[in-house]
Amino acid sequence: MKLGDLLKEGQILVGLSARDKWEALTRLVDLLIAQGRLKEEMRQTAYGALAAREKISSTGMEFGVALPHASIEGLEQPLVAFGLSPMGVPFQSPDGQPSRIIVLLLIPHRDRLKHTPTLAGIARLLQYEETRESLTRARSAREVMQVVKDEEARN
Repeated sequence: MKLGDLLKEGQILVGLSARDKWEALTRLVDLLIAQGRLKEEMRQTAYGALAAREKISSTGMEFGVALPHASIEGLEQPLVAFGLSPMGVPFQSPDGQPSRIIVLLLIPHRDRLKHTPTLAGIARLLQYEETRESLTRARSAREVMQVVKDEEARN
């Protein structure tokens, strides 16, 4: 499944501000709840699974990108929240750069082995400097959606 298929404008937070990755994860999980995509009673489960995954190995990648992800019980379909952070969020990435583009992915536990192609597709999309620059210049959720759709169509 492609990022553009999972992402909705309401699931994009432009201007994300967070002291660290834990606060960023909280804000993005809260965004999914506020948009009615994730049930309030699943907050702790989602955050706990994401935190456990981060403790195994940081999901911070190079070039200002982070792809926090986890599988959780009780989720009906994959969910994505997208954060753009002008200042960046420390995610312990290999290059030491803060993450300006954060794509949070939650997968139903029953589909946990099927999420690899989705993650790989998101990583592939964000490997291009032009795409990352276009995203970081976006000033609205609509602009983020347009960049994602255009780049997925191109690649």
